[in-house]
Amino acid sequence: MADHNELGKLGEELAVEFLQKNGYTILETNWTFQKAEIDIIAQKENILAIVEVKTRSSLDFGLPQDFVKPKKIQLLVKAVNEYVFSKDLDIDVRFDIIAIHKEGKSFAIEHLINAFYHF
Repeated sequence: MADHNELGKLGEELAVEFLQKNGYTILETNWTFQKAEIDIIAQKENILAIVEVKTRSSLDFGLPQDFVKPKKIQLLVKAVNEYVFSKDLDIDVRFDIIAIHKEGKSFAIEHLINAFYHF
């Protein structure tokens, strides 16, 4: 069994592939600002998708989207504001979660659009 880190890395690769297949351009992966790290920043038309990737080896621990804490959301929002500002983007920002879990030998990928509201 892959360790947690390997699984996370694999999850991010799967998420990147999934987004590209769905017409997104990947701008950044693992973008950090202060204490926040954004897994994937992707763009589709005039939408900037801030994507948090959650990978689980099973669903025993509840749903992956339950793992994003309000504190983390605040950090993400700050980081995103900085990103948009520094790149001078005129763009709509959306927060998504890509939840990935192992199903037998393969992975199930769920893309939650507008996964949390940041106001």
